[in-house]
Amino acid sequence: MRVTRVHVDAVLAIGITVVLPEAAATHLLRVLRLRVGDACVLFNGDGCDYGARIIAIDKRAVRVEVGSIHPLDNESPLRIVLLQALARGDRMDWILQKATELGVNAVIPVMTERSEVKLDAERSGKRGWHWRSVIVAACEQSGRAMVPTIAMASSLEQALKVLPEGSQRLVLAPAAVRGLGDIEVSCNCVQVIAVGPEGGWSTRDIMSLTGAGFAEVRLGPRILRTETAGVAAITALQSRFGDLG
Repeated sequence: MRVTRVHVDAVLAIGITVVLPEAAATHLLRVLRLRVGDACVLFNGDGCDYGARIIAIDKRAVRVEVGSIHPLDNESPLRIVLLQALARGDRMDWILQKATELGVNAVIPVMTERSEVKLDAERSGKRGWHWRSVIVAACEQSGRAMVPTIAMASSLEQALKVLPEGSQRLVLAPAAVRGLGDIEVSCNCVQVIAVGPEGGWSTRDIMSLTGAGFAEVRLGPRILRTETAGVAAITALQSRFGDLG
């Protein structure tokens, strides 16, 4: 029987009691119909799973007690950062979900010259909370105990200023001469993959990216949608240099 994993923003250790988040408690009780004494697994992003059991249920809260700790070793040797142009509707959620399942370490949402989605500071903050919940849910499902970071949506120019120093930087461009298969990747540095919006990168965007050290690469002979390109690139890198295969 599969044991449900629940993310909690709390320090975890054997013997402590934790009050579950309301959404998680509702899911365990109303959907899975768990009761006092039933098991679940907690994680907080520190790389471990914590075995726990429900010890109390009341109208306001579900309390569990941590009984064991299990360090996990399912993170990819590649450290991948996805610099993703904002996508419309639930496409962005899909991108975050699949990138998380495939082992990405961080996502940086950006607004580009041709982006159809523009966010002000307030909307960016609200979307940021939603996006984090999507990533957390993907970690719960995929068994990851490390939660990828999600940056606040910003302009491409702002995002380029805060990229990891010494990172290998690749921008997906259909007209590029070199393919992704021609690139050698090192596990010793962070890999940043830049994916454009529905309308593609503008000339100014490409100039900004190449000026920041990005190399243009293509994935193949076909033009992929923005929600497909990043996932395909991460899969290709993980297959060649990571832990897929």
